[in-house]
Amino acid sequence: MKIIVHDTESAMSALLRRPLEERPDALRELLGPLHGVLSAVGVDVVRMHRLGSGFRVDRDDPRHLTALERMRDAGVWERIEECLATAWERLSGAVPGVKGADTVHVVLVLGDPDDELLTVSNAGYLGMGGIPGAIHLTMWPTETSLAKIGHVAAHELHHNVRYANVVWNPTTVTVGEQVVAEGLAEAFVRELAGEWAMGPWATALSGAELDDAYEKVTAAIDVAGMSNLPAYVYGDATARRMGHAPVGLPDFAGYGVGLRIVDAHLAASGLTAAQSTTLPAREILTNAGVPTNT
Repeated sequence: MKIIVHDTESAMSALLRRPLEERPDALRELLGPLHGVLSAVGVDVVRMHRLGSGFRVDRDDPRHLTALERMRDAGVWERIEECLATAWERLSGAVPGVKGADTVHVVLVLGDPDDELLTVSNAGYLGMGGIPGAIHLTMWPTETSLAKIGHVAAHELHHNVRYANVVWNPTTVTVGEQVVAEGLAEAFVRELAGEWAMGPWATALSGAELDDAYEKVTAAIDVAGMSNLPAYVYGDATARRMGHAPVGLPDFAGYGVGLRIVDAHLAASGLTAAQSTTLPAREILTNAGVPTNT
């Protein structure tokens, strides 16, 4: 598998110096490496950018170029490349014969500094990597995001490899599959770099709040269909933003629940998260003692 981390720093720097009326087309060109993969499954890259807290192209913002300079000085693109190489080496060694996309295109973009979903809830960084061949990362430079952006790239590569081997169907995918995938990806990051490297979404809930979320999510473990999943995985606030119905869950409920499930599976099976990458969700849920009908 070839992993290409595209030089979006140069492209964004040029885009932000162009007249406003030229920026939408320049944005589509910037996201072009992902277009072939994502358009094949009905995802428009510009709409994804907008919904995913990406930087605004309809106004000038002097913070953008300063942010890019900070990211460049911190070696963000090089760190992403290094973390992805390490992650793929671990995954390919843990699962002999594991499949992956021939080429994975990685595109990092600036986020919107005024979007609290990104800057507050997600501590300045997030990613999307569930479609083999494409990893999209968004960040606004904060102390946390600068330290952890490479680790979320590894999280997304875990998804990328999982779904090159496990069938993901938008009609039949279940809450169980989604929370297991998130739990596995965070456990994988922990295996690679330690607990500190996990994202804020994995540790957002604890104590009674996590217990309550666990009960609600596992009670819905067989709920199927992509449109029914966001609230159970991301929580009500993000579900509303995506146009989906809330179910009474806090931010990132599915991540903490998924990690609890995966930890129970790892303890029961003796496997690592890397070794578990391609296991069916049902097997992991069963090992964790979560009943499922799927």
